[in-house]
Amino acid sequence: MQQINVGVVGTGWCGGIRAEACFANPLVADLHIAEINEERLAEVKALSHPVTATTDYAEIIENPSVDAVIISATPETTHYPMAKAAITAGKHVFLEKPIAITLAEADELVALSHRHKVKFTIGYSQRFNPKYAFIKKSLEDGTLGEPVSALISRHITRSLGKKISGRVKLSPAAMEATHDLDFVLWCLEPAKPVRVYAQTVYKTMQEINGAPDCTWIIVTMDNGISFTIGAGWILPLGYPNYSATTLEMVGTKGALLIDDTHRDVVLNTVDKGIQFPMSSMPGEPVNHVFAGPMASETHHFIEAVALDRPVLVTPEQARKVMEVYIAADLSAERNEPVSLPLNDADITSLAS
Repeated sequence: MQQINVGVVGTGWCGGIRAEACFANPLVADLHIAEINEERLAEVKALSHPVTATTDYAEIIENPSVDAVIISATPETTHYPMAKAAITAGKHVFLEKPIAITLAEADELVALSHRHKVKFTIGYSQRFNPKYAFIKKSLEDGTLGEPVSALISRHITRSLGKKISGRVKLSPAAMEATHDLDFVLWCLEPAKPVRVYAQTVYKTMQEINGAPDCTWIIVTMDNGISFTIGAGWILPLGYPNYSATTLEMVGTKGALLIDDTHRDVVLNTVDKGIQFPMSSMPGEPVNHVFAGPMASETHHFIEAVALDRPVLVTPEQARKVMEVYIAADLSAERNEPVSLPLNDADITSLAS
């Protein structure tokens, strides 16, 4: 059996899940972790038993024995320099979304990955959600016929929304709707997006950090299909990191309606009232199993590297998703549709 050595950079919430999944995978020989929060580093070290644990991520990238690096660091501005350093060092890279902050950075990372002949993939974990996978399967096997439209509505709690929108100036389109944009664009390939119209709402978050509460996006494809994605982060406080999503995919021969609001498991206690456990987007450990898509996604990357298999999410796909959510932010700002691909004037106005 071909084993590999893996490094995990950033072992917070998502990175901790990645590290534990690596520790449990028989294809991983040596695990190395890096985290600037020393208390969290010690906690994940006890859970994942790495060969090395450091506060300096460069030690992992510079380690010649490390074959692959999982980058789960925040803020998201760290993604580009860390990924660039790892790819240039010849490491296979799994990078949490977003792929970068600018399209130029994304393009450079894609080019570097091809130049250095390494596997490079982005963390769009919902592709590994069984309910999402059933939508993809129903399109591929012809059950739904030709796709006509799609609608996804995603909402998370304001506690998580404050955490995300407070660490980086990225919108719900970039940080939440991005998962669903990725999924629908994947489902509709080879069709390409040609026009984006979006609207944002400012109420709760604006007073806190200037972020919008939600974004609604309509995307038109070059074959006439259109779909709508809505994402917000101001649900009232509830189960930590609660995420509620509804999905529908309508085709010429049928429609598929999916409830991913996690209302199938309800915990009601005297101390905390009603909660919806196992409801976060990444998922969480439940003794001997993992409830959610992130562990499976991590195992997929490990298998892709160790067994030389293709990755499910290509960097080119992630770059396309990025262009769409940038167009959504531009559309909301201008209050008008934005055509794709983005031109130089669009990109320049976004940067200014």
